[in-house]
Amino acid sequence: MRVFVTGGNGFIGSSVLRQLCQRGHTVRCLLRPASNTERIADLEFERFAGDVRDAAQVAAGVAGCQAVIHLASLSSWDLIDTPEMKDTVEQGTKNVLDAARREKGLRVVYVSSATAVDGTNEPTVLDERSAYTLGGASGLTYSQYKHRAEEMCQAAFAEGVPVIIVNPAETYGPKDTALITAGTLVDFAKSSPVLVCKGGTSIVHVDDVALGIVKAMETGKPGERYILGGDNLTLRELAELALDLMGKKSRVMVIPNAMFRGVTKVATGLHIPLPYNPKVVPYATRYWFVDNSKAKRDLGVTFRSARDTLAPTLSWLKEAGHIQ
Repeated sequence: MRVFVTGGNGFIGSSVLRQLCQRGHTVRCLLRPASNTERIADLEFERFAGDVRDAAQVAAGVAGCQAVIHLASLSSWDLIDTPEMKDTVEQGTKNVLDAARREKGLRVVYVSSATAVDGTNEPTVLDERSAYTLGGASGLTYSQYKHRAEEMCQAAFAEGVPVIIVNPAETYGPKDTALITAGTLVDFAKSSPVLVCKGGTSIVHVDDVALGIVKAMETGKPGERYILGGDNLTLRELAELALDLMGKKSRVMVIPNAMFRGVTKVATGLHIPLPYNPKVVPYATRYWFVDNSKAKRDLGVTFRSARDTLAPTLSWLKEAGHIQ
């Protein structure tokens, strides 16, 4: 199958490209002229110069392909609520779907996010059927961009475009050079005691996510969505596991979310440096627990444990000099 991929040089995207090549697919990858292709330098694929925000370039790129895997986004907390992020997520998705409408039968896999499913104030496990209630929740603009893109996909499916949505949970693995695993593990390694708020997330390995995305393209059912997540951990459990794997004895303390928000607000107002980006606060103070049963059942994907996910990630962080 000839597959057009957007965002293929990114952290998740590079693993998707590797899976596609290993499984015998022909890959055409949309890349900006200045894109860093270090992660995919050893792979054989067709490089197509362009930008996902340019409708004509996207249309030209999908010509002759049987499927599209749309991954393009921006990997930076600093850009998470900017017009550039909005354009990349929303306009980019519109351009892909418009191209698919013209290329009859083109199979589209939209790579969304578990943060576009929902987030709760209690450790509630959500799946593909859960109602979206975040709405205009303050500070969750990325979730809202991704959810609006999903709504575009659902509308396109209603018009006959074979669209599949996948929702990766918090993804870890070696070579996460953009977010450095969201900064979380690096912060744990450098702090003593380790302070966390009340919240939690699903931990999933990048290679498991990549395989789930490719299998969704190969065998997923159009109109369906699949959550790609692993073990659900509170932030305290995540910190304790990471410290154990690093051989550190630091104490983990949970502070109330109201205090976490208050300290962040005061420090930001006084321009006091924080060990985390303030934009992480609305996400960290919620639970993003997910049920991966559908992906395991329908796509045949298995997800490694949190321990087996974090261990190689921490080894890479140490080798790369991000932690001691």
